[in-house]
Amino acid sequence: MSETKIIGRHHMSRRSLVGLGLGAFVVTASGIPHFLLSDTADRAWAQEDVAKFMKPGAMPENAMGSEDAPVTIVEYSSLTCPHCANFHQHTVPGLKEKYVKTGKVRYIIREFPLDRIAFAAAALARCAGPDKFFPFVSALYKSQATWARGEGNPAERLFKMAQQAGFTKDTFNACLRNKEVIDHIEATRKRGNEDFGVNSTPTVFVNGKKLEGGNSLADLEKAMEPYLGG
Repeated sequence: MSETKIIGRHHMSRRSLVGLGLGAFVVTASGIPHFLLSDTADRAWAQEDVAKFMKPGAMPENAMGSEDAPVTIVEYSSLTCPHCANFHQHTVPGLKEKYVKTGKVRYIIREFPLDRIAFAAAALARCAGPDKFFPFVSALYKSQATWARGEGNPAERLFKMAQQAGFTKDTFNACLRNKEVIDHIEATRKRGNEDFGVNSTPTVFVNGKKLEGGNSLADLEKAMEPYLGG
């Protein structure tokens, strides 16, 4: 299964993101600190574990599809992760068309940033609002090679993407200093790792069960089959 592993040893403090202004965000692609996350062992989940997993955090889930759908898919992803970009370009469109739009699947994205640029991008996606969240995430993944690993100041590259979602320099900087958003993303990332064993991206769960072996649409369909009646 293609995924991006946690490989670094540095933990980003809240202050380091709160202080990111458009001019202050100067981390280079070669010097981005990564998170060190615990390696929680996989185990069989009891029903109470699934209920705990499905419970949202302090802020609303980034979700699309019917709340009454028989299948809920949760993706932990990082916006700078190339395997996540591949998943969003090759698997998610079919999932949306075939299952989300037909009421069979509720699809949720939970933030799991692997570096400072991904953390900032995740904050901006949430600040964009529920109506713009998924279109903005899709645009970020399609242009990932340009804004995440292009030349020059990463803040300037990310701001150009944010402008497409209606951000100004003031709202861009305000979002990166939004304590509620920053705390929620950090808590989501920490909870995913410590409580649910997420240590790479993308990590996908189908009705609370971690998808193993691959992230293709065929893999998802196989995992969903018991809940969709064949």
